[in-house]
Amino acid sequence: MEMSEYLDVFIEESKEHIQALNDHLLTLEKNPEDVSIVNEIFRSAHTLKGMSATMGFQDLADLTHKMENVLDAIRNHKVKLNEAMLDVIFKAVDALEAMVLDIIDGGEGKKDVKGLVNQLEAMEKGENVEAASSLVSTEVTNKSVNTDVTLDEFELTVLQQSAEGGFNNYQVTVTLQETTLLKAARVYMVFEILEKLGEVIKSTPSVPELEEEKFDYSFTVVLVTKDSAEDVSAKINKVSEIDTVEVEELKIQAYDRDETTSVSNDTKAPTEQDSSEEEQSTSTANTKKKSQLSSKTIRVNIDRLDALMNLFEELVIDRGRLEQISATLKNNELQETVEHMSRISGDLQNIILKMRMVPVDQVFNRFPRMVRQLAKDLNKDIDLQIYGAETELDRTVIDEIGDPMVHLIRNALDHGIETPSEREAKGKPSQGTLKLNAYHSGNHVFIEIADDGAGIDRERVLKKAIANGVLTLEESKSYSDQQVFQLIMASGFSTADTISDISGRGVGLDVVKNTIESLGGNITIDSKYNEGSTFVIQLPLTLSIISVMLTEVKNEKYAIPLSSIIETAIVNKKDILSAHHQPVIDFRGRVVPLVSLSDVFGVPRETEEEDFHSVVIIRQGEKMAGLIVDSFIGQQEVVLKSLGNYLTDVFAISGATILGDGQVALIVDTDALIK
Repeated sequence: MEMSEYLDVFIEESKEHIQALNDHLLTLEKNPEDVSIVNEIFRSAHTLKGMSATMGFQDLADLTHKMENVLDAIRNHKVKLNEAMLDVIFKAVDALEAMVLDIIDGGEGKKDVKGLVNQLEAMEKGENVEAASSLVSTEVTNKSVNTDVTLDEFELTVLQQSAEGGFNNYQVTVTLQETTLLKAARVYMVFEILEKLGEVIKSTPSVPELEEEKFDYSFTVVLVTKDSAEDVSAKINKVSEIDTVEVEELKIQAYDRDETTSVSNDTKAPTEQDSSEEEQSTSTANTKKKSQLSSKTIRVNIDRLDALMNLFEELVIDRGRLEQISATLKNNELQETVEHMSRISGDLQNIILKMRMVPVDQVFNRFPRMVRQLAKDLNKDIDLQIYGAETELDRTVIDEIGDPMVHLIRNALDHGIETPSEREAKGKPSQGTLKLNAYHSGNHVFIEIADDGAGIDRERVLKKAIANGVLTLEESKSYSDQQVFQLIMASGFSTADTISDISGRGVGLDVVKNTIESLGGNITIDSKYNEGSTFVIQLPLTLSIISVMLTEVKNEKYAIPLSSIIETAIVNKKDILSAHHQPVIDFRGRVVPLVSLSDVFGVPRETEEEDFHSVVIIRQGEKMAGLIVDSFIGQQEVVLKSLGNYLTDVFAISGATILGDGQVALIVDTDALIK
């Protein structure tokens, strides 16, 4: 079987199972006695183990198997879960994720996890986790005992029938002395005795591996015999160089028929009839569930969606051309046809855009685990609350928004929320709250990151800004709170007294701002000292097709994104004032600077000028500006195209679009003009 064709499916499903493991472990941490959650974790681990083994990623399968053993011991109440054990399981999940990432990068998914294996094996036996981590890896491995055997359906049936026939089912674990030189010879002698006692159903490791000495010093077999456990143990102990022999009665615990069946040493074996009925009902339920899923969902490669979007963008350009021709010719039949085609293509556009939309939960789901770890590192008690995770964004935006949100969350935990003792001294609850909220509003998605921490100290920020030469003392007196808060997003600006691994190096927030603005969004900050801070990210729903106001400057056409426009206005030249050698106007009580697009882009103009200017008022955060143009053409949906590799970093131009008449209109970068 050619495995490469299944690799993409394996990677996607592995990521889903690892995310499920993280989510369920976080839930289990809050409800450690809930066995149903442990069962969910066990199922995800079990499926991941089977997939990894099938694909040949043995390290991944082996580590998952060790984790599975621990989970099985927890759910069967052999081991009591504690915080130290949870930390080890979380580390194991991290290691699994690292292996999957290595596979994505073209590797073989290999990783040195001996320390983790030692801890997991110790946990399975009920030993102290910290003590186990200090043991030498080889010592633990050499003396480890396999207490979990995986059986297929046929082997399970044999054991059930033998139990009904009055035979004893035993799990026999034999450990050789570490000084044994000819391990294979000792294994042969043990198997010779076992075959005289009864029938060996299963061996772990397998017989070929035992013959080639591909094991440490212990191996486990499943034996069906009429003899007692004491007789089995006594006869095997007659072989020289045997350290220990453990014979345990094997009780059967059957799982879903679609999965490999496991065996437990303390679970009562179900009767054949009960087992059959349970398996039949489970199988029917699974078949029905799979049928429903397969009929409603389908995995589509994102490259195909991108190709579909590119084709539709060309269709949008042609639609604009047809609408212009129809308006010029004024033929009724042509106009009706074009109007119908415009409606159909509009519906098609909505469907394609929705196909590309994915819930922000794909970004949010990584944060509970991150917040848990950071809270432990910072000795803080954090309650993470997530709202609106089902809110959808374009996949392109989702791909870019993850890192900025990580910066903001780390900043909130390190600088914002205080330690429990500090909070109690301020009369606050010892547990801090971090809220993530996403919601739609118009053609934008808003993401809020709010904390109830220390807030932003206005005076401290101003003092730092003046010391760094960002502004003068005189200028600082006229700054509003919003303007002061925006200063913390300046490049290299940090108010941290000490540099930590979490934050405080003067980098991060400027990167956040630049990334969000490059996506056509903006970020605003609201804060109250000692009460908390809220960062609000505003993002466009999609980046490829945008609504613009088409304007004209001489014979050139420029498109200004509607998301940045407050309104358009006609301004009399007499109303234009001057401040700091900059033309300004009084717009609803605010002083707004004017920027002439003909001057910015070097468009030649005639010497005669009109008495009135057409002005587009734009806003970015708290800043505003008025763009002077010759005339307004109207609102239109356009396809955003890049300028290519030869025209990079063109000032105040974010891209271009092709209009219905074939002309090219440049799309204005309003953020650059406001700056």
